[in-house]
Amino acid sequence: MSKQLLRPIVVLFILLWVAFAEAGPEKWSLEKAIRIEPGFVSGATAGENKDVRIFKGIPFAAPPVGELRWKPPQPVKPWEGVRLCADFGPWCPQPKPFIGHALGKLNEDCLYLNVWTAAKSADEKRPVMVWIHGGGCTTGSGSMAVYDGAELARLGVVAVTINYRLGPFGYLAHPLLSKESPQGVSGNYGHLDQIAALQWVRKNIAAFGGDSGCVTIFGESAGALSVCRLMISPQSKGLFHRAIAQSGGAYGRNRRLRERSGLMAPMETEGERIAAALGCDKAEDPLAALRAKSADELLAASDPAQGLYGKGIRFGPVVDGWTIPQDPGRMFEEGKQHDVPLMVGSNADEGTLFLSQMPVQHVAGYKLMVRSLFRDSAEELLRLFPCESDDQLKAAFSRLTTVTAFVAPARLLAKDMGKKQSPAFLYHFTRVSPALKAVGMGATHSAEIQYVFGTLRPPPAHVEKDREISKAMQACWVRFAKTGNPNGEGLPRWPAYSGATDEYMEFGDEILIGHGLYKEACDLMEKVLSESLKRSSD
Repeated sequence: MSKQLLRPIVVLFILLWVAFAEAGPEKWSLEKAIRIEPGFVSGATAGENKDVRIFKGIPFAAPPVGELRWKPPQPVKPWEGVRLCADFGPWCPQPKPFIGHALGKLNEDCLYLNVWTAAKSADEKRPVMVWIHGGGCTTGSGSMAVYDGAELARLGVVAVTINYRLGPFGYLAHPLLSKESPQGVSGNYGHLDQIAALQWVRKNIAAFGGDSGCVTIFGESAGALSVCRLMISPQSKGLFHRAIAQSGGAYGRNRRLRERSGLMAPMETEGERIAAALGCDKAEDPLAALRAKSADELLAASDPAQGLYGKGIRFGPVVDGWTIPQDPGRMFEEGKQHDVPLMVGSNADEGTLFLSQMPVQHVAGYKLMVRSLFRDSAEELLRLFPCESDDQLKAAFSRLTTVTAFVAPARLLAKDMGKKQSPAFLYHFTRVSPALKAVGMGATHSAEIQYVFGTLRPPPAHVEKDREISKAMQACWVRFAKTGNPNGEGLPRWPAYSGATDEYMEFGDEILIGHGLYKEACDLMEKVLSESLKRSSD
């Protein structure tokens, strides 16, 4: 790797470590107990005025360990007395993230959620926003400091962040696991964890001043992927009422339970390979042998892939015919998604975060990669995203990744909502903070998260302009959570998406309405994605 490429990546790692590390000490005080279904919980207050109550590490499902490894989430056992919820729960076991942020405590006993509320009583019925973290369904946690929900709570919502099982713990399938399931399927345990968390919200959020009839799910990257899977899952219907997908969606590589999907083997086949690598395939009881393996052994044998271009087994939601009935992209195309308002968007420089994983090093490799991935549409894409010399390679690769993997799928999601009564609102985030400008990353993948949560860093990393944009974005996100529409008094006009006008809201140095973002490339990718869906169903 060249020194020119290495330097910005190292600096970005440092910035992300600071941004994503566990939150530092706050002004805490114990808060009165609240009654939820399994028992009483107490939290703490934070802020100079102690205006936000925080409940960390509330269990929403039984620990998925031992016999419950690779089982759907089970109910929490009731407890006696008051459970103090002042510390975050463990993160699901995971490999060291390729972007370099610090890891929290790892443990398979990880099914916990966190609640931030400024409500003074249980009667307030504030809208609820449930955050699903990203990380490629392989890394991350709802307790990362960048997801602190205090600022959103101050704006009038009850904010919830959740954990879910990741990698081989959340998405491994195996024929024997399918055999022991009443539905005859396996995998998707992480997806079912998300549904269990939403069921917890429906049953318990009123105790925190939240309205169980006004729930917004929102997430970024793999969290946005999860949002879209929840939008087509029969088991999640009625558990949420708006959805926000940031830099992720329904289209692309969707692994099947028992059928090959493009170059991806069936998930049951991957499970058999992992069992064989661990020496469990020849055991008298292969499942018992698998469940007896340590988390570290399972991670080592499964080698979960990270990022868009990482090597290893790619874990994630599986088309199983039950909780994910069909290819999610096809279900959106056919209008089978839940009829809820959708906000969806992308960032201007998504691809820069993945430059360290760039699978090609020269122009010839770039052209070969494009022709291999996009077949009949490759020459058009090479015209739209040209690369004629090696010094153009990084910029071309980043633009191609940004548009084909994020911008075009976001527009298609918004367009497919035209088949429903509920509106869609499309955005594009272009603001480059001083910190990211310094390392040449642009408005990279995940850059918008700190603006949505209001967790910006002090100057010089973020300056007053960043805070202005953050306030506007938070106001739009909260308004959408309250009403299903980001428009309101004092807010910038944001038209609902229409294919005829192709308008979107740009959040950049200025906040304005744009239209026809990468129109030619998006039109082409819409054709590519549609043809891909057709091939996958033939």
